[in-house]
Amino acid sequence: MKVQAVERARANVAEVFPMPIIRKRIRVEGIVQGVGFRPFVFSLAMAHNLLGTVSNDNAGVLIEVEGDEDEVARFVASLERKPPPLAVIERISSETLQPTGTNHSFAIATSEHGAGGFTLVAPDVATCPDCLRELRDPANRRFEYAFTNCTNCGPRFTIVRDLPYDRPNTTMADFGLCNPCTTEYMSPVDRRFHAQPVACAACGPQLKLLDGNGTAVAGDPIREAARMLSLGHVIAVKGLGGFHLAVDARHPRAANVLRQRKYRDEKPFALMVTDLEAARTLADISPLEEEMLTSVRRPIVLVKRRANAGVSEAVAPKNRLLGIMLPYTPLHHLLLRAFAEIPPHDVLPAAIPPHAPQTAANPQSFPHNAVVLTSANLSDEPIVYRDEDAQKRLSSLADACLTHDRPIHVRTDDSIVRVYANAPIILRRARGYVPQPVTLPFTLQSSVLSVGAELKSTICVGRDRHAFASQHLGDLETEEAFRSFTDAIDHFARLFRVRPTLIAHDMHPDYLSTRWALEQGIPTMGVQHHHAHVAACLVDNGESGPVIGVAFDGSGYGCDHTIWGGEFLVADLRDFSRVGHLQVVSLPGGTAAIREPWRMAAVYLEQAFGRTPPPLPVVQRNATTWDFVLRMAQLTFNSPLTSSAGRLFDAVASLLDVRDTVTYEGQAAVELEQMAEANTGATYAFTMRDFLDGFEVQTADLIAGIVRDLLRGTPRELVAGRFHGTVAEIVAAGCNLIRQHRGLNTVALCGGVFQNAFLTELTLGRLTALGFRVLFHRQIPPNDAAISVGQLAVAGATMAGSV
Repeated sequence: MKVQAVERARANVAEVFPMPIIRKRIRVEGIVQGVGFRPFVFSLAMAHNLLGTVSNDNAGVLIEVEGDEDEVARFVASLERKPPPLAVIERISSETLQPTGTNHSFAIATSEHGAGGFTLVAPDVATCPDCLRELRDPANRRFEYAFTNCTNCGPRFTIVRDLPYDRPNTTMADFGLCNPCTTEYMSPVDRRFHAQPVACAACGPQLKLLDGNGTAVAGDPIREAARMLSLGHVIAVKGLGGFHLAVDARHPRAANVLRQRKYRDEKPFALMVTDLEAARTLADISPLEEEMLTSVRRPIVLVKRRANAGVSEAVAPKNRLLGIMLPYTPLHHLLLRAFAEIPPHDVLPAAIPPHAPQTAANPQSFPHNAVVLTSANLSDEPIVYRDEDAQKRLSSLADACLTHDRPIHVRTDDSIVRVYANAPIILRRARGYVPQPVTLPFTLQSSVLSVGAELKSTICVGRDRHAFASQHLGDLETEEAFRSFTDAIDHFARLFRVRPTLIAHDMHPDYLSTRWALEQGIPTMGVQHHHAHVAACLVDNGESGPVIGVAFDGSGYGCDHTIWGGEFLVADLRDFSRVGHLQVVSLPGGTAAIREPWRMAAVYLEQAFGRTPPPLPVVQRNATTWDFVLRMAQLTFNSPLTSSAGRLFDAVASLLDVRDTVTYEGQAAVELEQMAEANTGATYAFTMRDFLDGFEVQTADLIAGIVRDLLRGTPRELVAGRFHGTVAEIVAAGCNLIRQHRGLNTVALCGGVFQNAFLTELTLGRLTALGFRVLFHRQIPPNDAAISVGQLAVAGATMAGSV
């Protein structure tokens, strides 16, 4: 009887399909759940006249198709060529099965999720064009609904509590679906099929505007918030991954008020503008920058500010760049549109003091098309994301709060990108990118957790060939930041089913992340800071080494217990050796020298000129404490030794009168880069002295050359350009020397100093001219945010024994 049944099934198949027919089981892995992949497969199978099923499971998407052999082949090819916009396919595998004839249609089957399995989670992405059309259509039932989304857009990572990615495991669990939304959710041919955040005004989250006392403001929340913005008020806005603080970017006083309330003296604010046309009125935007601005990730993009931009000088003081982003949620689109509908006002020129009357001469008329949008927090604290925290912590910062009742599960800042070296370079990796993994060039033998560094903190969990780096967590210097750090560890471990057998950490004994790691009762591995930098760059490029690693940054704990930061390493994923470094100098006053770059200028001047400094303005400005700082450095009292490239940039910035003190990390170097004119090829002298098993770059001649130029009256912009060219030449000379001795021809550039676009492009030019193959970051930042990925790679490769 069983044989006869099989024969009848085969006969049925023969009636439906021309022969020959085949059956395939296809496994698709990657970010393929919650992105409309099953409806896509359903439609594709129907188009190719195939029978079978598609379902989600622990590993991704499982498909079985049966039909004409040529149609099955076309179906598989289309899977790879035309996936849904949010899908990221890592691997497609298939096996041929015996045709059964048991399927009479193609169906989306019930998902299977066994214990211990996991799948990848999509990042939050910007509102898609289809949803925007609905948002703007008065005839559509989602007209002006601030939480419109579908399988092609909207929140993902910030709302998911656990896997599988189903509505009960998200912060939408308490919002039951109305009948029309249920129909969309259940229909395989609808773009909202199994879109977990789907909702409408009848069943979904609702907006409200609260005044400073927490009382609801009458009227339309969006339009009232826009009106208050136009009057110069500070408005808190609940976004995807936390609350922002918004002010009119063109108002003569609003940005200054915001700075005073946040205790944020000079660090630039980001801007959100209505559209690309508005962005072009503020900045010169290249095609690649335009591509990043309009991408589904919607990061903040650093672009060259136009002279007539018309935004308040307080938005980005002393900065030639503006950080601009486009709206990425329906709420942002609605708010910016309502703001733009308010008639243009007269904006005072930046030179007019904030207290001047608004009738001052020569006002300029600008439209309402740009708002400051900065994280809602006090300076140096993480972004506020919980509603209860917002009520307590934002009352002194904002005049009103535009909020809603959809909870945020994971705090996530906006990502930051800058285009240089012919590519978009991520400077802060968060919304739109996280939790997409980086692929390791080897398979982990067991799960690993790495806890990163102290500044620009991230954590990373790894399993199989995936490294899941967290969103930007901030600097671990406050209780709230440390809570964000531990919350991220718990969430990533739960989400990706990781029970670490090893914790990798920085070697600095006083980092809070290191102390936490050592308290967990799990085996640990200390990874040297700059080795982690190089390893992260290798992983970013899918390589294992060995390479020449050039790791230039502010500081990292060295194997000799000094502060490294201008390092030439020979490294692979398991081992490294230090083969060169910048000259070692004192850091007078420790962290005080980081806050006051003139102290580093004093140290470098003494090395070049002895105790009698040249007659430069920096010496005169700091005459009262100059000798004291030098004595402190000589006595090594609270003056650790450092080879930091970051501190060399600080010293030169102070010599060139850029600034003697900083209010945020890297400020002096940022402003020095922006001062620099295009390098003409002229550089300053330096020497490379044999040092133990390598070399030390002596900088006394470099400093002396800078001083000679300054005393001759050479424009500071030209001096800054020559200095950048000299650092690039130092990198090229060091790599060339290592190549001669070690035979290596690949260089990995890493560390926060290479956030400097001018320096990076000069360095790449010199290295490629010498025939080097150069690796640089593309998926993760070059700064300390990459440390957790590098730590995980080193620990995993060491466990594996070889890669």
